[in-house]
Formats: sequence, structure tokens, C-alpha cells
Amino acid sequence: MRAASVSDYRELARRRLPNIFFEYIDGGSYAETTLTRNVADIEAIALRQRVMRDMSRLDMSVESLGQKFAMPIGLAPVGMAGMNARRGEVQAARAAAAAGIPFCLSTVSVCPIEEVAAAGTPPWFQLYVLKDRGFMRELLARAKAAGCPVLAFTVDLPTPGSRYRDIRSGFTGSSGLSGALNTAWDGITHPAWMWDVWLRGRPHTLGSVASAVTDSRRVTDYLSWIARNFDRSVTWKDLDWVREVWDGPIVVKGVLDVEDARDAVRAGAQGLIVSNHGGRQLDGVRSSVSALPAIAQAVGSDLEVYMDGGIRSGLDVLKALALGARACFIGRAWAYALGAGGEAKIASLLATLRSELAVAMILTGCANVRDAGAELLDQAD
Repeated sequence: MRAASVSDYRELARRRLPNIFFEYIDGGSYAETTLTRNVADIEAIALRQRVMRDMSRLDMSVESLGQKFAMPIGLAPVGMAGMNARRGEVQAARAAAAAGIPFCLSTVSVCPIEEVAAAGTPPWFQLYVLKDRGFMRELLARAKAAGCPVLAFTVDLPTPGSRYRDIRSGFTGSSGLSGALNTAWDGITHPAWMWDVWLRGRPHTLGSVASAVTDSRRVTDYLSWIARNFDRSVTWKDLDWVREVWDGPIVVKGVLDVEDARDAVRAGAQGLIVSNHGGRQLDGVRSSVSALPAIAQAVGSDLEVYMDGGIRSGLDVLKALALGARACFIGRAWAYALGAGGEAKIASLLATLRSELAVAMILTGCANVRDAGAELLDQAD
């Protein structure tokens, strides 16, 4: 099958990946209401078609936090991407660099910060708040030494949401002989993945946190360690502590409420990502795109506002820009492409998104994405 859309990459990933890893990418928390809303609410937004305008020259570039994006898209942090393709985070970083867009590395990546940074352009680094502040300090020092230009400080995971699909697949809660046999059979029945990832993609650890975890044998054991070490006591004062260690731009990821966005401004953040963690945390909350306009209106002049959640096409990107985002970060979309075939598939996906964005710009009369505003939307009753 030749992939033409994000849904096609999803299907290719479903075929190629062991079930436990596909469900980890694809699923959300609880009944997945918010996961569904993220996509449905963007689909419900209508663009306003305009004609007979000179669209011979398009400018998709944006400048943000001292960087130039070739198009207003970045690759969001995705945990354990290295289990979807051999050294997956490295492949994703190379694809992003080739497309001229940022890649944000997850704390729970298979490849360590240093390996990803050495592959090309140093990534943005995403940080979870962990109980061990000493280890966090060490992790931030490593990110800084690797040349990471921006810190994405994730604030919506003081405790992990329950993801029913991961329980059903055996990704979490699976132990003993039956768990081992289930995992082995899942791998054996996906031989392309076995050869690419299981045999050639080692080590299968969470590279950036491996030094802190001494009693784990499987990559899923590392996730259990991370879950036990999330810090429920985190407050905005912790951003002051991070600032003592990190002197670069800080983007707060996981904001859905206007008052929280204002708190991010008061705390000295340089940006925020409107996000509900891809529908993987508190199920039943609003979609990212429905929260975006009020947040952008309230704080957009004080910091950079990005959006993450539900982006499945270049048309979706333009809708988010029209509602106040500087750029969009995609998570599942690139994870599907990586699982479908590595760096080459991510490159193809990004080319598709760019082409779709161009069509949307031309047919809405938007020659420059930096000028995108509410006038691009059809808000008729």
C-alpha cells in the first residue's frame, strides 16, 4: 500500500509493529473521549475558500525562539519511539532536520540525548518532573551539553492516566511466563520488526534515564520506574528551580486552561504548548484546538503559543494557525510513519503535510502563514 495520508501510515504501522507497540502509539486514556475530540473538533472547523488572488508565491516559514522553521510544524516528543524502528529517535531527528523543522526528544526515548544530537541538529528536549531532583539536574546538564536549544517542560503528567489498551495488550501489568510468551509471540509474528528493531536496534533501554534505573531488564520496566517517580507535588515554583539549571528558552507543555497559561507567563516561560497529552491523560477534557483560541488571545503577545493534538493534515495546521498558534507539533502522525518504515516514511509524511498546507494556503488566499488569522475560517451560522 502506498501511503497518501496519516491514516494510511497508521494502517502500515498497524501491520508492521507488534500489537503492544502499535496500541501504545494509537491509544488514549480510559474511554478515549478526548482522543476522539482532538481529531473531530479540528475536522469540524471550516476553512473559508477564496479565489482570484495571486498565490504564485507562498511563504510557509516562521521564526520562533531564535529558530527558523521551514514550515510551522514540529515533531512532538513521543516516548519509546526507538521500539517502532531501529534507533527510531535518530531517524526521526534526521528527517526533521532535512525538512527544516524542530524535533523534540522525549525523556523516555530509547536513544539517549547524546546519540540523537550527534546525528544532526540537536533536538529540543522534553523534561518530566521527577522526584529525584539530582537526576533531573544531571539530565538537564546533559541536554545543555548536547546543544539542545529549547526545553519543553511537561506539566500535565504528575501521575499517568490509565490506558486501557496498554493493559489489554499486555504492555503494562504483564508479568511472569504468560507475559513473556505473549511478548515473544507478538514479536515473532512481525518478522520485519524483529529484524529491524529487536535484533539490530539494541540496546532496548530508555537511554536518557538508563543510568538511574539499575534493576530493569525490559524497556517496559523502565516505564514502570518512570511512573513511580512522577512528582505530584510539582508547582510553578519548580519552574524557578529549572531556570537555575537551564538558561535557554523554556516551553511549558500541557496547558488547556487560560489561567494556567497566565501562570506560565508569570513564571517566566518563553512559550507554551496547548495540549491534553494527545488524549492520554485526563479523559473527558476539551480538545486542544477548542482550548487554543482563548489561550492565544489571553497570552499570545507575551509568549509563543503552539498547539499539539489531533493534527492529521496540512489543512489542520492552517486551521490551528488561524486560531492563534505559531506552529503545530505532531506526535502520533510521525510515530505512525516511523513505525511504517522509518526515516524515509517520516520524510514522505512531512512532504505530504507541506503539500497539503500549500493547497490550503492557496485556496484560502493566505500567501504567508505568518498572516494567518480568523479571516481564513468560515464562521457562518
